[in-house]
Amino acid sequence: MQESALPTVLRETKIFDPRDPATGTAGAEVLDATVVQRNNQWWLFLAGQAHGYGAPQLYSASLPPGAPLAATGWTLTRTPAGELAPLAPQQASAPWDASGGRHCPAWVRGFDPHTQQWVERIYYAGGAQNIWGPYTIGYLEWDGQRWIDQPEPAFLPTEAWEHSSVYEPNLIYHDGKWKLWYVAGSNHENYLVHGYAESDDGRTNWTQHTLFAPPEMKMFDFCVRPRPGDAARFDAVFARVWVGEGAPPPETGLWWCHSAQPSGNLADWSTPVQIMTAEDRGWHSGPWKPSLAFTDLAFPDPGGRPAAITGAFVFFDGLYRTADPGPFPFAFTLGCLELDLPA
Repeated sequence: MQESALPTVLRETKIFDPRDPATGTAGAEVLDATVVQRNNQWWLFLAGQAHGYGAPQLYSASLPPGAPLAATGWTLTRTPAGELAPLAPQQASAPWDASGGRHCPAWVRGFDPHTQQWVERIYYAGGAQNIWGPYTIGYLEWDGQRWIDQPEPAFLPTEAWEHSSVYEPNLIYHDGKWKLWYVAGSNHENYLVHGYAESDDGRTNWTQHTLFAPPEMKMFDFCVRPRPGDAARFDAVFARVWVGEGAPPPETGLWWCHSAQPSGNLADWSTPVQIMTAEDRGWHSGPWKPSLAFTDLAFPDPGGRPAAITGAFVFFDGLYRTADPGPFPFAFTLGCLELDLPA
């Protein structure tokens, strides 16, 4: 691994909180963001529970058309009756994602060699039996008018070290391959391992699943993005989580690294730098599910950054303890970390 120059953390912003009316959730828990610009408009695709219970669904939020990427100003997509609007019904996908719901979406655009077309997909983990897993990974695909669910998952556990469950997908399409980083194992077992695989079409003929990060690292959500304007630069953010007893160790939190190529070998990436700890900020602690995006190149940089600095947004999940009775007295939140990344 190569050494990394240090990024500059600018600010943290709370976006959605089910207990904070000012965030506009009306009590819904929405998190697990993946951020993308589509048709001159920024979108968050999210997973959550509209009423705080039941199998999670996929939802969306957006900024106004033409607005630059920002940590504030997001509006959840609702039906005319005011309910959160699911991205797609569970019709074809019900056998593998209805009972346990849809979790941890990840948007990606890539080429489908079967149709000879570029396609947009939102990959996610689906639970066939229970909200807590085990999971498989599938996707919704945009048909030009709406998101279409699929009758079967696209990615299944095949290795003993995956403990029969794969989830937290993150993908990019690069050099003719759909490249997938994912989590395997389970929080309940306190066993989390990070895997990697590639496919020509993003749904069949995956390469052998390989170990990207060992279980002792507790890596979650390795999110890779190309650096704007630099074909030989890829940035990644990821979480290290703590699901054991007692206080989390100091390495728990969010991390950043970079590489000349989106490699499936962790050793090819720079030495990771921690950009957020697990410190309790009141509305979040122990962050996870980071999603990376860069400031809009089409808008003048309000910070006057030099050319060697790139502004970045990292959307992330958090939680805080509530006074509610029951086995899970916590609320889930969504936040954004703004930072400057060095060249």
